[in-house]
Amino acid sequence: MKEEKELQSTPSIWRNGRFRRMFAAHTAASFGDWFDAIAIQVLVAYRWEADPMLIALIPVVMALPGLLLGSIAGTLADRVHKARLMIICDAAIALLTLAILAVPGPAWLLPLLGLRAAAGVFQMPSQQGLTRTVVASSDLFRATSLNGLVNQASKVAGPLLGAMTLAVLSPQACIILNALLRLCSGLLLWPLRGIGPALASPDQKALADEQPGKSASLTAHEADDAKMQAEPARASRFISQWREGWAFLWRSRMLLHTLIFGLFGLIAILMIDYQFPTLLRVLAPGNESLLGWLVSAIGAGAVGCMLVLNHLNRVSAGWGLGGGYVLVGGAIAALGWAQPGTGLPVLLAIGAMLGVGNGLYIITQNYILQAKTPADMVGRVFGIQSTVIGAIMVISPLAGGVLIRIAGAGTAFVWIGMTVGILGLAGLLLQSVIWRESLADPIPSAEQNADLA
Repeated sequence: MKEEKELQSTPSIWRNGRFRRMFAAHTAASFGDWFDAIAIQVLVAYRWEADPMLIALIPVVMALPGLLLGSIAGTLADRVHKARLMIICDAAIALLTLAILAVPGPAWLLPLLGLRAAAGVFQMPSQQGLTRTVVASSDLFRATSLNGLVNQASKVAGPLLGAMTLAVLSPQACIILNALLRLCSGLLLWPLRGIGPALASPDQKALADEQPGKSASLTAHEADDAKMQAEPARASRFISQWREGWAFLWRSRMLLHTLIFGLFGLIAILMIDYQFPTLLRVLAPGNESLLGWLVSAIGAGAVGCMLVLNHLNRVSAGWGLGGGYVLVGGAIAALGWAQPGTGLPVLLAIGAMLGVGNGLYIITQNYILQAKTPADMVGRVFGIQSTVIGAIMVISPLAGGVLIRIAGAGTAFVWIGMTVGILGLAGLLLQSVIWRESLADPIPSAEQNADLA
């Protein structure tokens, strides 16, 4: 009864103490990541003067863990204490971040970034699942938009603070700050470690039902035997739940079409996502701070968009996903058309436009994935999304590096921007065909989803 009361909608989501802790932890981690991202890009693109293909390898090694472990991580997140898993991931990320300080060059940096990304793969579905667990359904859109708001707000303040730290200190100082903020995130989540997993252990429940009161009198030997007998059942159940997640996604038209639509756009966007320093080296050679300004403008546009969405508390799939891609594609193409000497206000305006489209798309997609998924499957669905994104990121950045080598950074940005914009326009025009189901329609119950596999 207590849990149900806590999950009732409140006049303000800030009255939910568990969400406040999650929000604070997410804020610390997001700001730390942007300190780190700017420092690493400056090291690689400006200090080490790496070529586009080497830069393209960075997102590839960061994507491989998502491809290999994403779906497994999602299934695990549905079975374990989510906050505990997130705390472990924060600690691992902090240690691996500090290890970057000893890296002498790009070749040594890549493996560490891959290991750190592996920890992040397990954290993301746990966070989404924990949000679904501690927030009432009627507050879910606000929670999703607020989490997205943090991601984009960190794009505003994080790069600016990172640029100031770089000017005064060094990239290494930014890396240390990221590690400290990750430790703060884990400490904030510590009081939530007792929140149970969405899925109970079936073998333990069956044993408790069949032999009530006996567990307290088991000898150590009997307990070991019971544990050994339960392991195959647990492994089988784990595989079964993994299959259930894929089966549910395949049969949910709304989720499937959302992921497919996003997949085609990401294939293009991720070709140049990590190549902004390559383009900016052409537009403003030697101006290392321009990257921070542009990323901050992107974040500011996204923050403004998310504030509006949070106030409206609703958005349609077609306008959110299709309209978001139109704005993102137009902004990417505009950056490609920019010439050396283009004024900073123009570049910032383009960045803000890109941010508005990015915020519109991300909030809509995450809301659809959460709102149309039962609480006991959220981790698996977001884990599958991580697998899909990981597969794209293994191929797209390398293809983008080749394209930039052949056609040049500006031309590559124009082609990719136009492709994304056309895809978004198709989503707007065909939204009644692609997303027939309303976001207000009820989702299947946990019992109904158990029969999908």
